[in-house]
Amino acid sequence: MHVNLKEVSGPWTAGWVLDKHTLRSEFSGNNEWGHPTFNTIRTEIGEATFLLKNRADWTKVKPLAEALANNIYPKLKDVGFIVPMPASTMRHRQPVTELAQALGAIVGKPVFEQLLLKAPSDVHLKDLNTKAEKLEAIGNGFSVHDKINNEGAWNVLLVDDLFHTGASMEAACKALKTYPKVHNIYVAALTWRPA
Repeated sequence: MHVNLKEVSGPWTAGWVLDKHTLRSEFSGNNEWGHPTFNTIRTEIGEATFLLKNRADWTKVKPLAEALANNIYPKLKDVGFIVPMPASTMRHRQPVTELAQALGAIVGKPVFEQLLLKAPSDVHLKDLNTKAEKLEAIGNGFSVHDKINNEGAWNVLLVDDLFHTGASMEAACKALKTYPKVHNIYVAALTWRPA
């Protein structure tokens, strides 16, 4: 898959995103219920992410995980384990969890899917626009559940699908930094959209 890497900075050691989500989106009129419709052109990564999240196209998991493994993972030093960002929307199958599991299988690293937890919220972050609004809505919504039996501290890779303001990643990293078994935190996301 074609990528256009973007480095993202924040309270983590290093982070990258594979590509922009949307190239352009043009209003194409209202549907029969009066709701606006758009003709949206996405990047290759953006389209695959959209199909995975919004159309439950699970065939996109492996190519997206391979794109992370080939383009971002080599930039990271001594990753000990992978953690998926907890889902905001409850689904039977979680796209980011499946992505993290596939990446872990490719690079040979364990994935701890219940290590980072997110408290339920009535506020949908996608409905908020600014980083300040999102940070306020998240509050202390992330917590760590001790799932690692071994002693020591490891570098962790936190994986998400979309990077917007970075508020969710920052809040997740804040929680992970309280866990003594985490050393450096790396972040990787599939797509980004401008804040």
